[in-house]
Amino acid sequence: MSVATPYFDRLFAENDDPWAFRQRWYERRKRALTLAMLTRPRYAAIFEPGCANGELSVELAARCDQLLCCDTATAAVNLARNRLLGVPHAQVRQARLPEQWPAGQFELIVLSELCYYLDADDLCRVIERALASLSDDGQLLACHWRPPIEGCPQTAEQVHALLEQRLGMSRVASHHEHDFLLDLWCRDGTSVASLEGLR
Repeated sequence: MSVATPYFDRLFAENDDPWAFRQRWYERRKRALTLAMLTRPRYAAIFEPGCANGELSVELAARCDQLLCCDTATAAVNLARNRLLGVPHAQVRQARLPEQWPAGQFELIVLSELCYYLDADDLCRVIERALASLSDDGQLLACHWRPPIEGCPQTAEQVHALLEQRLGMSRVASHHEHDFLLDLWCRDGTSVASLEGLR
């Protein structure tokens, strides 16, 4: 069973930054690596589900024309909205996935520290919805903490294996460390150098 919304409500009731996204060098470095993994300088539209308090969101906003974020926890949505004040092309919604997947098409979907909270059935539905809403040259980036998390139905390894199996897209970049997995899949498997005519 996927982790229910009250779990996240409790986390944010006690702390506006429950994973210390702002304070920890680990988190700041991981965000920098996530952004460096992206093969394009700018995207038309990005979707970031599970945006939490918006620390990654504000950096994704600098790389796109339209950013849509969502989270299931009310407090997280309010925090992300405050973090993105003054960014008119960014929108934050309250939504529970996979049931409330948004309409629209995206060049990039970012699944960061989200999918191990989903059971395999819900993750398969998320993958189906992502595939349906990605543009013809769309990309999907996934980043997940590797150590098991109590109460989570899946590990990072299980999540990324299922993504690899179900996406049917080229994995164009990978960065795996002891602590986390970071992978980027793309419908167009062209390398960065090829895109700039260097190959």
